[in-house]
Amino acid sequence: MDPRPRVVSPDDWRRQNQEQVLLAAQLRRGPWRQYSPEWDHDHCEFCTAKFSAREGDLKSGYSTLDDYFWICETCFEDFREEFGFVVRSAAD
Repeated sequence: MDPRPRVVSPDDWRRQNQEQVLLAAQLRRGPWRQYSPEWDHDHCEFCTAKFSAREGDLKSGYSTLDDYFWICETCFEDFREEFGFVVRSAAD
């Protein structure tokens, strides 16, 4: 793995003002968890990749501590430095 931070272009198509809710967000890495009984899936807040229990969908990634917002591995790596994500362990 390249130790240098990734630099994402200012006009990257995945940018949609996520700073409002994800700047310095506390996240945990783990399996996708259903936020509520009414929701059967979630989407990556950057690229819209789908998380669910269905075949072919993402099964794990990074979520806010309340499991409301999800970020796929690729987008986490791409934006982690810029957004200053703080990753918490299960013990935190």
